[in-house]
Amino acid sequence: MSKKTTTVLALAAVLVAGVPALAEEAYKVDAAHSHIGFTVRHFGISKVRGEFNSFDAELKVDESDLANSSVKVEIDTASIDTGNEQRDNHLRSDDFLNAEKYPRIVFESNSIREADGGFEAVGELTIRDQTREVVVPVEVAGPLTDPWGNVRLGIEGELEIDRQEYGVSWSQALDSGGLVVSDTVIISFSIEAMRPQQEEAEDSEESAEG
Repeated sequence: MSKKTTTVLALAAVLVAGVPALAEEAYKVDAAHSHIGFTVRHFGISKVRGEFNSFDAELKVDESDLANSSVKVEIDTASIDTGNEQRDNHLRSDDFLNAEKYPRIVFESNSIREADGGFEAVGELTIRDQTREVVVPVEVAGPLTDPWGNVRLGIEGELEIDRQEYGVSWSQALDSGGLVVSDTVIISFSIEAMRPQQEEAEDSEESAEG
């Protein structure tokens, strides 16, 4: 198995080669080395990019049977950041995400399947309490063991959605045709996840039992 294959993520399941098989091993997101962003068209002629500064994910990887793996990602909508305060406040308002009423964007996988030589995660994406089934293809790098004995892997991919399907409906038409802000949004992610060395995990379990 190659170190880098086309697989499913986001959010995010991977068959880990060369690592002892332990069913549903939990991986933690390394937030300092992870990113979730988005891209939309402005006036149909340029791309505006932004990111979410706060998010977390639950990754459970069955290293002996990929189909038993799962991922759940939760994004803090108020953490949206396009580098422009006025625009960010507008995006947090009811015209777009309504971060006060809907504080989380959530993706949760239902199944993992093979596709085109790799894998896909089939799951539900929820924005503003509107849920749609999506299929997320991803690319996975690793796994590798870092100098401290932790197993790490990288997950990258992107998903195209129609924001209107999720109730993000603010729109303004141009006299020349098209929209000020495109309905199509591309969500991209690059996640570095870590499975702590076994000794650390066992120590945590013993502390919890005590």
